[in-house]
Amino acid sequence: MDLKIQNKIALVTGSTQGIGFATAKKLCEEGVNVIINGRSKSKVNKAVNSLKKQFPKLDIKGIVANLKDKKGCDKLINKVPHIDILINNLGIFEPKEFEKISEDEWLNMFNINVMSGVRLSQHYLSSMINQNWGRIIFISSESAIQIPKEMIHYGMSKTAQISISRGIAELTKGTNVTSNSIIVGPSKSEGVMTFFEAISKQNNQTAQEIEKEFFENARPTSLIRRFADVQESANMIVYTASALSSATNGAILRVDGGVVQSAF
Repeated sequence: MDLKIQNKIALVTGSTQGIGFATAKKLCEEGVNVIINGRSKSKVNKAVNSLKKQFPKLDIKGIVANLKDKKGCDKLINKVPHIDILINNLGIFEPKEFEKISEDEWLNMFNINVMSGVRLSQHYLSSMINQNWGRIIFISSESAIQIPKEMIHYGMSKTAQISISRGIAELTKGTNVTSNSIIVGPSKSEGVMTFFEAISKQNNQTAQEIEKEFFENARPTSLIRRFADVQESANMIVYTASALSSATNGAILRVDGGVVQSAF
């Protein structure tokens, strides 16, 4: 299927691995010129080189910038003043008991997961409106709706993304610019898999046993009963970034494996 976004410019934050990298690769398959972002120069270069080998005709760039604060966001913006597609994928998570989450940890979670997307959207929205085409997408989580008791600060940040995305959509009335949020479920990203591998070693269990236990106890509402592949999330994200999703605006889209127990 031709998603009709060839030669568009897309920025995917936090895209050196996981869902972000899978999304960047899928965009390249559609002929999109992609900007990779991450904090590590070596990881950014590795991701960019990998994509350039596969898609030599595309303009693929890498920007090393820590988007946890305004300084990092400004650094990226100064190097990339204009884009057509903004995918706010950057995010961190940390299981921690509610009573033990410090104020600094609350603010760090909010700054990285929420304010990075806010700052970038504030800059790029006006040029999208002026050219009468653009896509802003916030990658949220099922934790935005079913707040996990083991990381309430993470759930808070993901709920905030949904509110911001909807608010931005209200500013796009009568244009060909859209703003949507996508709820992803438990996924086989590098960060998540590393976390579960550490638990499996600690408990002397196999990764398969840990996964089964996770969906029996922590996410019993999952309908697919497994971690989603990052490509499954990327498919939804790239469709939403495409010209074919033109009538989808201000929406909460789901690729959560049925974890959220609601038809709405």
